[in-house]
Amino acid sequence: MKRRRACPECDLVVALPALKAGQAANCPRCKRELTYRAHAPAERVLAYALSALIMLAFTMPFSFMSFALGGQAQDIVLLDTATAFRSNDWPLLSILIAATVLVLPGLYLIAVVYVYSAVALRQYWMGAIWLARAISSIKPWLMTDVFLVGVLVSLVKLLGMADIQLGMSFWAFCGYVILLVKTVSNIDTDWMWFALRHEAKTPYVAKAGVDALSQGLVGCDSCGLLNRIEQGHCRRCFRKLRMPGRHRIEWCLALLLTASILYIPANLYPMMRTVTVGGTVDSTIIGGVWQMAEMGSYLVAAIIFFASIIIPIAKIAVLSWLCFVIRRPQPLSVERRVYWYRVVEFIGRWSMIDVFVVAIMVALIQAGALLSIYPGPAAMAFAAVVVLTMLAAMAFDPKALWHPERVRFDVQEWKHERHL
Repeated sequence: MKRRRACPECDLVVALPALKAGQAANCPRCKRELTYRAHAPAERVLAYALSALIMLAFTMPFSFMSFALGGQAQDIVLLDTATAFRSNDWPLLSILIAATVLVLPGLYLIAVVYVYSAVALRQYWMGAIWLARAISSIKPWLMTDVFLVGVLVSLVKLLGMADIQLGMSFWAFCGYVILLVKTVSNIDTDWMWFALRHEAKTPYVAKAGVDALSQGLVGCDSCGLLNRIEQGHCRRCFRKLRMPGRHRIEWCLALLLTASILYIPANLYPMMRTVTVGGTVDSTIIGGVWQMAEMGSYLVAAIIFFASIIIPIAKIAVLSWLCFVIRRPQPLSVERRVYWYRVVEFIGRWSMIDVFVVAIMVALIQAGALLSIYPGPAAMAFAAVVVLTMLAAMAFDPKALWHPERVRFDVQEWKHERHL
């Protein structure tokens, strides 16, 4: 019998066909990719993950970037970009940068190596289930590629101020980012869980072509296995099942409201403060965009404007609009709404570019009264906006775009009706 999965975006139960290497299975309704079979999946992922860990090790001890100005020089390692905020009394920002660029990616790669080694050897190792769940949970918070773009933007900004040199750690970091991206793109969650725990036997058969909720089923967010609603936890990975209901929309709106409030000081207060012999200059987000445009760096100005202005506003506006129209089903516009949700989900983390730019410049440009850069209060507010909008996108239930009745679903009422 074919294995069945509930589409994570439209809740349609799909019978997965037997796939050959290089083939993929998509949801017939919303076209979401459900699984993909790569050639030698375990060996391929292990090769990329181990190589990424080696490159990560090379990024730590060597010089990342250096600058020289007026006889003064400054040299930083990669970790300095995180500790720069801590030394300027912003410890939460320091933790956020260290977590998204170094700690979480490192843990992610270690978890991948551990789980896929067990799979390749066809053994079950202690803790493999927990680490396999962690792989899915950590993935949205990997921001090494965003950080690399922030480094490139910083280089353009700094080239007009001082002599900039790239160290060995920078090139190792570039390789680390590429290998990490390849690792993430080659992980097939469905194959991983099937190889790790196989398919749990069920006393019921889910009907393909019918929504899971209407059959009293819910798909696990981690491993994708279909479970009865009343079970509460997944039978394969033991994760708590996420139930539909009004609370998903309420959480999303609460997070969006908080992000909207914080976005005001993020734009009014300075993002960074530049101290020179001539005085102190405060730069807001829009001021930084204008400064890059005046210098003729139109591409960098466009990147900062898009990442710091367009993306946050778009995320808040689109998610708020989806929460509003979710109770007003229009069959012809469902695909368009799903498209905008996918866009918001994809672009969410790229707003962190400006925060990473500030971190790099604060860590590197410390030449006393000659030229020094310090973070402004807007950096913390803006980072909070990025995190909150990402959490809002995660809290939103895209399946409700296809089935508005999910918003009114109540688990306790459903169980009570079942017992009547």
